[in-house]
Amino acid sequence: MITCFIRYELDPYKIRQFEDYARNWGEAIPRCGADLIGYYAPHEGSATTAYGIYNIEDLAAYEAYRARLRDDPRGRENYAFSQREQFIRREDRLFLRLASAPHAPLVRP
Repeated sequence: MITCFIRYELDPYKIRQFEDYARNWGEAIPRCGADLIGYYAPHEGSATTAYGIYNIEDLAAYEAYRARLRDDPRGRENYAFSQREQFIRREDRLFLRLASAPHAPLVRP
């Protein structure tokens, strides 16, 4: 299993558009085969940094998922929305694997 981290640099005056974009991916990404962890919009600190995070089996599964996403009507609409509204200034992807598992249970004081 690998995790895809997408780092977005956003227009700080268009955060609401990014939130709409994130909710739209909340439908399309799982339907196309990736395990969506979530999209995270700015709250405190940076007003321009956001993240999208999902798990996928491996890079071959990622390529198949991307093909399904390109053919998905909601995926195409969402991509067109981002191009039209131009709220994303930059987008970078990073693929990582979990190195710390298994984790100890959370202990609350």
